Formats: sequence, C-alpha cells, structure tokens
Amino acid sequence: MPGLFLLPVTLSLEVSVGKATDIYAVNGTEILLPCTFSSCFGFEDLHFRWTYNSSDAFRVLIEGTVKNEKSDPKVTLKDDDRITLVGSTKEKMNNISIVLRDLEFSDTGKYTCHVKNPKENNLQHHATIFLQVVDRLEEVDNTVTLIILAVVGGVIGLLILILLIKKLIIFILKKTREKKKECLVSSSGNDNTENGLPGSKAEEKPPSKV
Repeated sequence: MPGLFLLPVTLSLEVSVGKATDIYAVNGTEILLPCTFSSCFGFEDLHFRWTYNSSDAFRVLIEGTVKNEKSDPKVTLKDDDRITLVGSTKEKMNNISIVLRDLEFSDTGKYTCHVKNPKENNLQHHATIFLQVVDRLEEVDNTVTLIILAVVGGVIGLLILILLIKKLIIFILKKTREKKKECLVSSSGNDNTENGLPGSKAEEKPPSKV
C-alpha cells in the first residue's frame, strides 16, 4: 500500500531550531543558536554541520559527528574561534546548539543546522535561523497593550456586576411574589364563623317546626 512507504519518511529524522526563527542580538555580545534533532529509528555516526549564508558570503562554520545515543557530539571542523559547540545527547536531548561570541554586524544572516543520519540511508534534514545583529534592542512599548487590557478587564467586570445585580433583582422579585401568594392564600382560608359575617355559620337559622 502507498501509505506504508510514506510512513518512514513522516516519522524519521527531524531537525528543529525552536519556534523563534528570527532572532536579534546586540553587537559585541554573544548569542545561542539552538538546534536539536530526533529520529524514531535511532542514529549511528550521525553527521552535523552549521552553515552561514548572507547576500555575499557562504561558510561552513562547524562540523561534527555523534557516534550513537550514548556519545556526546564531537567537533571535526571549526571555521571560527568565536564558535563553541554546547551540544549534548544526555537525557535524549540530542542537542547540537552553538554559541557565537563577540558578535559583529557582519554576522547578520542565515544560520542553518544540517543533520545527516547514515542509519536512515543518509537521510538529511535541516532548519534555519535568521540572525540580525543590531546596535541596541528596541524597548517594546506596552502602554497600548496595558490600556487595552484595562479596558477589557473593566468591561468584563461591568458585565459580571450587571449579571449579579440582575440575579439579585430576580431573587427579590421571586421572594416578593411568594410572600404575596402566601398572603392571598391565608386571607382566602379564614374561618368567619365567630365573626357573624354574612354567609357565616352564626347566621344560620334552625329550620322551623311544622
């Protein structure tokens, strides 16, 4: 069946650089470029590399291998001394992240994490991060957000107050109606025998003798 041939591809080698694929860093600082991999078939002598790509340059920054699940990644080639591999396979993290120190504006560009797994017939996968080196990070103005949250919170609070008042009014009206009903029942059931009122037993005359 065709679906059986697609299954290994769907569940095989995967590479991830996290949710944030566009990151910013200040000139002169350092930045962590994350990368992890996974494979439901396991791996042996897995090969990885990081590449840098910009409008006018392409470089292989670092290369290495991971022998198996019990071995930490080993670097076989490094193009820049500012780069440090911080990867580990402990606790099945399969981490091959790198740290880039002493950032320069020229470091702006695409950083791609490539992985090749010989155990899966040299299947390859990759993921890319775009790094923008800036003079300073812009502060996000949350004033508008706070105003919106305050307005929304006020509206919700007002709605809750209205609902509570409505329930209170309904409760009071219900109790008032019940009280009126009790009064009506009580007044209609009074015994007028001793009051001598019209229609009472006190006015009933004994039948005349013939």
